Amino acid sequence: MLRFSTHQAGRERDTLTATEADLVAYKKLRTQLQKKPVGSSAWSKESSVLDQFFTFAVEQRYVQRRPMRVAARGRNALSPRTRRGMDIRHLSLEQYRYFRDVGLGGQSPLSQPNRSYRGSSPHRDRAGADLAVCSGMRWQEWATVLLPELGIGVDGCGDEAEFRVQACAKYGKERGVFVPEQAMRTVEAYCLLERPDFTAAAARLLERRHRELFVVSRIEPETGRIHGVLDGVQQVFSMKSMPPRLRRITVWEGEFGLEALAVFLCRGGLMPGADSWKRYRHAAWRRMMALADETTPRLPARRWRWHDLRHTYALQLLTYLEQQMDGAEPDATARRRRHRSYLSGHIRYNPLLIVSRRLGHSSPETTYAYLEYTDDLLHEYEAAFAGWLGDPEGDATYAQIAARAFHLEPSTAGVG
Repeated sequence: MLRFSTHQAGRERDTLTATEADLVAYKKLRTQLQKKPVGSSAWSKESSVLDQFFTFAVEQRYVQRRPMRVAARGRNALSPRTRRGMDIRHLSLEQYRYFRDVGLGGQSPLSQPNRSYRGSSPHRDRAGADLAVCSGMRWQEWATVLLPELGIGVDGCGDEAEFRVQACAKYGKERGVFVPEQAMRTVEAYCLLERPDFTAAAARLLERRHRELFVVSRIEPETGRIHGVLDGVQQVFSMKSMPPRLRRITVWEGEFGLEALAVFLCRGGLMPGADSWKRYRHAAWRRMMALADETTPRLPARRWRWHDLRHTYALQLLTYLEQQMDGAEPDATARRRRHRSYLSGHIRYNPLLIVSRRLGHSSPETTYAYLEYTDDLLHEYEAAFAGWLGDPEGDATYAQIAARAFHLEPSTAGVG
């Protein structure tokens, strides 16, 4: 906004009297005329700020109307003229282990304890990464998951977990989520080793704030409903319909008193927010860069995002299902022909559509973009996640996921 204000001063105008011509001139300056023009992605973020500012100015009655005219399909003078494709970034096995164990877990590159590590919650951060990469959930979905959804702390806890997401999903689109055994083990380790410290330290604070919280009195695992008191009124919620803001203030009576029902906690005893998870990720990246040596896997120019774990899940599952259907195909032309034949095959056994449903994509066209990367020789996925989580000699967790996708019993799914 300061940059735009300076631009307006050069035109002998101020920000609130800006016209559409001013905005078009500013966009041209930033994207074409300045010494180093910004790209479509950077301008998209900047135009969004300008758009939000003028929306706010109208709401507060500083101006009568926004200076931009809305054209077809909601486009205006600030909209980027180029359509960006999906920014698909995925990790190899070596890259993921380095990110999880060295960056988030605080180990040395040789998988030894790192005495210089000063982080506070390596098990929590590693559990979040394992849950994301083995379930395909978006950040807002796995970071807000509740203990009963994973079967932790309620009757009927099993080695695997399966639940529905809706309110935390993109566009509120409901879908099922399956969490395999190895990811559950990582989460359970965090719940045993670190989570009690958070709950014990925050119990008194939450007790003083209980009137601001949703205090749970009863959980129905079979129906997915939670009973409790919110704002002094007895209420019942379906877990899948609980938005993030409600999940954050949901507590129940635990070993040390009131404790949050969310799986992942921070020092305040409640669910970490977006800024907190961003800070954990940035600290992990700085740690990875500082400890990088000749044994370090190739690191990208830009630091990894949490969403890259979802992309990794999609590509890993898609490749695995394709190989389970027809076997590995070294010829790229034959692979593309097989991709097209899947679209006209049986919907239930179409790997592309299975992955699309698991990711909650509105259209298979979105998932189709991943096919470009299944032939990427730089990131081969031969073992279908065997060794990614837990014991490297353990079962291939993607066999479990594929079994669920095909509606088979876990014992009948082969590793291939």
